[in-house]
Amino acid sequence: MSSPDTSTPPPSQNGMPYAIAAYLVWGLLPLYLRLVHDVPPAEFVGWRTLFTLPVCALIIIAMRQGPALATALTNPRVLGTLALTSVLIGANWLTYVLAIQAGHLFAASLGYYINPLVNVLLGTVFLGERLSRAQWVAVGLAGVGVAILAAGAGQTLGISVALAGTFAAYGLLRKLVAVAPLPGLSIEAGLLAIPAIGLVTWGHGPAGIAIGHDTGHSLLIAASGVVTAVPLLLFAHAARRMNYSTLGFVQFLAPTIVFLLGLFLFHEPLHPVQLACFVLIWTALGVFCWDLWRRGRKG
Repeated sequence: MSSPDTSTPPPSQNGMPYAIAAYLVWGLLPLYLRLVHDVPPAEFVGWRTLFTLPVCALIIIAMRQGPALATALTNPRVLGTLALTSVLIGANWLTYVLAIQAGHLFAASLGYYINPLVNVLLGTVFLGERLSRAQWVAVGLAGVGVAILAAGAGQTLGISVALAGTFAAYGLLRKLVAVAPLPGLSIEAGLLAIPAIGLVTWGHGPAGIAIGHDTGHSLLIAASGVVTAVPLLLFAHAARRMNYSTLGFVQFLAPTIVFLLGLFLFHEPLHPVQLACFVLIWTALGVFCWDLWRRGRKG
């Protein structure tokens, strides 16, 4: 694993707009997935990967980042790390689409509420970031919430843990690897292209491959490239400009939107054990954000 390059800006709040924009897009993603719900999850993830490649190529040409891409492609350490991040983000995509299509919006939402807890632990262990006493209280409350869910609703806990773990590990590695966001995402999409072709070829439903039957529907599937590339690029910019623990707690925007969509639009039943877990996670988020605000005022 490479250390961050010297051009990486120091962690600060200048990454906040990128983070907010990324998480808003991710929060509204179930609305888009509802429009393409008839596409089998494996096939959709395949198309999502394949359509991300040309979007990245166009942006690289427009932003003249070809030399940065070439440099990354000739660095074995960078390629090795990006091979791992491509697996992580691919697994995250597939898990999320499966969860939404199965109607488990609360499980998906909870996964991204747990994500800050995992981010905090990774930032502490691997980045040497220090937490205040109040922040450790927040971590403890979140841990209790997860334990309650594991005891009372373990059938969907796997979805939540998989989403939180894969995305937290992805964000940490992308923060550390010495590659700019756009070339990095382009290489990840390229590495996933061959598996994606397999998913499209063998993962389609009885009616055959989803694209080509209806122009409007095909364009909706093709839009997955933009829907994928834009928020990931925004997130990668944010991850390289912010304290990783702080970045993790900004992400409450996305799961809150997903939770509200599940409750009011998708009408998913909310079980008492799930509600108890959510209350503890929300309390943990409140404690952590209050501590950040308090320390910011002192600063």
